[in-house]
Amino acid sequence: MSNITEYFKETKGELKHVNWPTRKQTVLFTLFVILVSFFIAYMLGLFDYIFSAGLTKLLGR
Repeated sequence: MSNITEYFKETKGELKHVNWPTRKQTVLFTLFVILVSFFIAYMLGLFDYIFSAGLTKLLGR
């Protein structure tokens, strides 16, 4: 049981050394991730459409 207690004490001490981001940084990084996700989804949809249209033409349907 003392191992668990010591583990949590050490974890708490390590968390004090963490350089936490500011609120502004967190909001900006979140927006960046959302925008990149939408861009990648758009690109994947575009390529899917292009390849589907190409296969449709190739197979003559």
